[in-house]
Amino acid sequence: MSEADSSAGSRPAPHISRYRVTYRMTDQMGVVYYGHYLELFEIGRTEMLRDAGFEYRALERDGYYLPVVHVSADYLSPARYDDLLLIHTWLEHLGKVRFDFRYELCREGDDRALCRGRTRHVLVGADGRPRRLEGTWLERLKPFAAQSEDSGDSSPA
Repeated sequence: MSEADSSAGSRPAPHISRYRVTYRMTDQMGVVYYGHYLELFEIGRTEMLRDAGFEYRALERDGYYLPVVHVSADYLSPARYDDLLLIHTWLEHLGKVRFDFRYELCREGDDRALCRGRTRHVLVGADGRPRRLEGTWLERLKPFAAQSEDSGDSSPA
């Protein structure tokens, strides 16, 4: 995790989720199919948000949706069947409309990164138009965020 550790500074520690690779996730070469890494990003993000008291169901009941608008991944080394993976997740940017997450996956007991990635999300209402996050939702996530619009970073989406 050298990239993550070297740029950490005052950044909050990553949220860590564990996931055991199942056979269905592997391809004919016996490695995790590249598209499944996006599912692992989702697992890390969902568990981080859940631990922050930020449940997708409740968010949707309040009329918010959080679609992915950008994703990137760098595949560094393959994960294989039955590997126990650690999904490190950071909330890199917390805005009132935009969230950016960063991920790093490694095997338990091995700090070498297997995959690094990022996702960007935009809050929208049921009509698909951007909607600002209000109330306690924003406050619940601030402790997990490396940057927030309230901390001086108001860069556009």
